[in-house]
Amino acid sequence: MNISLILNIALNLIRARMKQSAIAAIGVTFGIAMFIALVSFMNGLNNLLDGLMLNRTPHVRMYNEIKPSAQQPITLSDNYTKSNNFISSIKPKDRGKEIYNSKSIIAVLKKDPRIVDVAPKVTAPVFFNSGTIEITGVVNGIDVPAEEHLFSVSSYIIDGNVFDLASVPNTIIIGKGLSEKMLVKIGDVIQITTLRGGLVSLKIVGISQIGIAEVDNTMSYTSLETAQMILGESAGYITDIQVKLTNVALAPAAAKEYRSRFSIDAIDAQTANSQFETGSKVRSIISYAVGITLLIVAGFGIYNILNMMIYEKMDSIAILKATGFSGSDVKWIFISLSLIIGITGGLFGLLVGFILTKIIGVIPFETASLPTIKTYPVDYKLAYYLIGISFAVFTTTIAGLLPARKASRIDPVEIIRGK
Repeated sequence: MNISLILNIALNLIRARMKQSAIAAIGVTFGIAMFIALVSFMNGLNNLLDGLMLNRTPHVRMYNEIKPSAQQPITLSDNYTKSNNFISSIKPKDRGKEIYNSKSIIAVLKKDPRIVDVAPKVTAPVFFNSGTIEITGVVNGIDVPAEEHLFSVSSYIIDGNVFDLASVPNTIIIGKGLSEKMLVKIGDVIQITTLRGGLVSLKIVGISQIGIAEVDNTMSYTSLETAQMILGESAGYITDIQVKLTNVALAPAAAKEYRSRFSIDAIDAQTANSQFETGSKVRSIISYAVGITLLIVAGFGIYNILNMMIYEKMDSIAILKATGFSGSDVKWIFISLSLIIGITGGLFGLLVGFILTKIIGVIPFETASLPTIKTYPVDYKLAYYLIGISFAVFTTTIAGLLPARKASRIDPVEIIRGK
């Protein structure tokens, strides 16, 4: 089989039917361009939402959950082991929210090679006092450097500096929704009331905005020391240990291990955000399905054009076979023709798709709920381009294979006799 001759004949057939060949290539170009633009935009959107929710969530959170004792007194008695015991109105066990031996647990976790870093936290429900009105909220006492390292808290601070919490005592950063409710700004002093009735005055050094109204209306940040002072607890008082792993996929197994090893409650990010992750997966599936459908439609266009080309070129095929070309040679001529259309359309599709994603990426997207986002999110990942060109070549090869097999079976004697 003379490859150069086959390619030359395929190119001549394309030139002879340039209009139809161009339409087929444009169909592939459009399909790939739309696939890349759609997938890049949808995955950029997913990454944005993940940044708002999942990246603010530790891969593993360790805490003391309020729940009833697993073993009730009657189940511990030998006299009732063979009986069916029905217990109602069980009260939860008051274990307290403090994680005991938290320093030892953190020291052990930091030696784990799977862990990027560990951030201790103190969570305290409080009331923010605005005149005679009490607004329910939550104060998060954080280790500022660790929290910044794991969750980039500063990216959500729209006014002020998160590191002021560590350098200035008795300070607080509150959510934008909360600041608007209380009509306060940086430099103002607010009062909060603890659940035990304690009254504490704190100076505002920053305003945060995550973009989730429920969080921005209730959430605030202080240093660990300030949160412990608010609750009247010692310096070792910790209610949460936040763990970030090198790979979030390890979180379920790690959470199970920590529950058993430290006798403490632990929840992984997948369990905590199961509904959110489901939504992200569904959006990705939809975008891939639409893009692949476009490529399949383009493949049918190539199939139809090649079919018509074979009918129009019956005499040329007959002459080729009469002059010594085998059925296999004729088949490869039409497969080559299909591949040329697919690769050419695919390469232009990659270029057009990249241009479209660039255009989407500079379109202004400004909303009060997401102050850090200025343009529409786009994910420029090489994998999308590789998938696009691979599927284009595969689709056009299949689309050209059936007409090529039909051309290889043409009997030149019958065609010439008919002429």
